Amino acid sequence: MTIATSFPPHGRLMSKLTAIGPYLREKKSQPQRFFFDCLASCVNAEKDPELREFWGWWLVMTTTETGYEYEYDFGRFNAAGEWANGKLPAKHRDAVLKTLVDFYPKLTPFIVDECELTLVPAATLTQTPLAELLAK
Repeated sequence: MTIATSFPPHGRLMSKLTAIGPYLREKKSQPQRFFFDCLASCVNAEKDPELREFWGWWLVMTTTETGYEYEYDFGRFNAAGEWANGKLPAKHRDAVLKTLVDFYPKLTPFIVDECELTLVPAATLTQTPLAELLAK
């Protein structure tokens, strides 16, 4: 006999995930898919604020039978407000990685310990799993 996994209500999840930091994008999230991102390093601070672009990361967490799986990537957040995959320039890499490495340990205790759900890399993840990235 299989025991069904119990997920917290969507509203509670949204509140808790928002409280973790400025990473959750509510408008890009849905009941079984949560979108996080971070604009970590400005490409050109000389431009007007609405025209600035940033290097950063985004992470998508989707529901599985036992909890959540995640995928993330790095790239450039353009002036149109869209992410484009891209290799991080060396001078921005440390700043971007620091924000991702700081975020994951905030997310994990909530999902794993408080909600008692799993949080695992998706089979389609092309980047280093976050637990391994933290260990480096």
